[in-house]
Amino acid sequence: MARVFGATSTTDEVLAGKDLSGTRVLVTGVSAGLGVETARALVAHGAQVVGAARDLAKAEWATAGVRAQSAKGGGLELVELDLASLESVRACADALLADGRPFGGVIANAGVMRTPFGHTADGFETQFGTNHLGHFVLVNRIASLIAPCGRLVNVSSAGHRYSDVDLDDPNFERAPYDPVIAYGRSKTANILFAVEFDRRHRARGVRAAALHPGGILTELGRHLQAGEIEATVERINAELTAEGRPPFEFKTIPQGAATSVWAAVVASADEVGGRYCEDCQMSQLAEGLISPVNPGVRPYALDPERAKALWKKSEELVGESF
Repeated sequence: MARVFGATSTTDEVLAGKDLSGTRVLVTGVSAGLGVETARALVAHGAQVVGAARDLAKAEWATAGVRAQSAKGGGLELVELDLASLESVRACADALLADGRPFGGVIANAGVMRTPFGHTADGFETQFGTNHLGHFVLVNRIASLIAPCGRLVNVSSAGHRYSDVDLDDPNFERAPYDPVIAYGRSKTANILFAVEFDRRHRARGVRAAALHPGGILTELGRHLQAGEIEATVERINAELTAEGRPPFEFKTIPQGAATSVWAAVVASADEVGGRYCEDCQMSQLAEGLISPVNPGVRPYALDPERAKALWKKSEELVGESF
C-alpha cells in the first residue's frame, strides 16, 4: 500500500527507503533554499544531481554540505544558468546536450517573486521572463535528454491564483505593473507549461506536473516590504480563528521541498501527470474568493486550450519552435 504524505512531510520522509542509484536529475536554483534541499535529499538517496545556478560561487558555498551527504554513489555537479538571459539558457542547454547523458527528471525550481518592474536581458517582464520563458527554452531544448518514464516538475505557487496569463500584454506594455499580478501570471504559466509538455510527451512515457511548495521563509521573499509577512500572517490567523481552525505555520525548507521530490521520483506517473500538486498530494480545483489558507488550483491554470495558446505565444516571444 502506498504511503500517504501531507503538509508536514519532509524530503527524507518522502524518500525513505528509496534508492535513486543510477538516477540523474537536473535541479535549477541550487544556490539557496528549496533548490539546495531538493539537491541534498536526492543526492543523499543515491541520485546524481546536476544543479543549475546563476551564481556558481554562491552555489558552491550553498551546496558544500550536499556532497558531504552523498550516499549510494550519489553526487552533485554544478552548471551555470541565468534564466533571465536566453543566451545563458541556450548555452546551458547546448552544454547538456553535448554531454549527452540522460535525465530521469528535471525539477524547474528556480524563480523570482514580486520584483520591481524590470526586464530580462531579452526585454521580457522580469518575472514572466525568468520564471516561465527561461525554463520554457531550457526544458524544451533538452527534452530529448529526459528518458522514458522521466518527469518534468515545475515549481509553481498558490500565487497563480492571483492572475491568469495575459497573452496579449505579457510584458505590461499597456497595463500598469503590479508585482503581485506579474508573479501570479508567471506561476500560472509554470502550470500551463507542465500541462502542455505532459500532453506532448506522455506517449513516450515522460510526464510533467506543477506544484505549490507551501508557505516557506526563503530568499524568494527578498522583495517584500518590511513587515509585510507579519501583517499577512496576522490577517490569515484572524481568518483561521474566525473559522475555528489552528493558526498558520510556515513550512520548514525540508517540508517545502518534499512535494518536489515526491512528484519527481515517488508519485506514480498517472497520479501527477498534467496535474497541480501541493502537500505531496494532487490538488483540487479552487473556485471563488482567493484564500491563502485553503488549497486548490484555479481552473484556468489547467485549461488545455489555454496551455496550447501559451506554448504558441512563448514560441513567438523566444523565436524558437519546439
